[in-house]
Amino acid sequence: MKSNEALQKNVVDAINWEPLLQAAEIGVMANDGVITLTGSVNTYAKKAEAEHAAKNVTGVKTVFETIEVVFNEKDKRTDAEITTAIENAFRWHWDIPTEKVTTVVENGWVFLDGELEWNYQKEAAKNAVCNLIGIKGITNNIIVSSSSKDRIEKKDIEFAIERNGAIDNKDIGVYVFDNVVTLKGHVDSWYQKSEAGRIAWNAPGVKQVENDLYVDFDE
Repeated sequence: MKSNEALQKNVVDAINWEPLLQAAEIGVMANDGVITLTGSVNTYAKKAEAEHAAKNVTGVKTVFETIEVVFNEKDKRTDAEITTAIENAFRWHWDIPTEKVTTVVENGWVFLDGELEWNYQKEAAKNAVCNLIGIKGITNNIIVSSSSKDRIEKKDIEFAIERNGAIDNKDIGVYVFDNVVTLKGHVDSWYQKSEAGRIAWNAPGVKQVENDLYVDFDE
């Protein structure tokens, strides 16, 4: 395992490597693979990018962030303006069934609700919002409720994970109960954990994925 000092430096370097974050004031603390991010940025997109950059550093097991979004005067938007911007953004995304998604904005915080058939649609709705000016945060309450009547095949998910060259799947266990898939075991990076979860979500009929994979990095 990397020392706390080495991991902290790697995360700081990863954040500073992103053009979007080079001028951002983000504090990084490391403790046995657990990263805490603090500070402030002027867009929600920067907040999300900092967390993403930290998670992709080798040796990071989990990330906690308390980064605050503080707007410049020119970037402030009313809730009504944000709502209109979200509606317009959704219209340009073929993968978002706009009639099935409802949006509420309270003091710059966006709440997404609705019921969709696929998790990629849920993620697309969030991604369409996160780059908008004036957003402080996003709570994605959209429920995935597949209309597929297919029985979820454990082996199909296992084979899909095995096909992915970025994942060492020998320590990943796949468990299926009704429409819920649970992943257990350990992987070498947060990216592998995220990728395994994405693959599980792609199985027809899945309504929920419990990603209990443990990130265990041995240098």
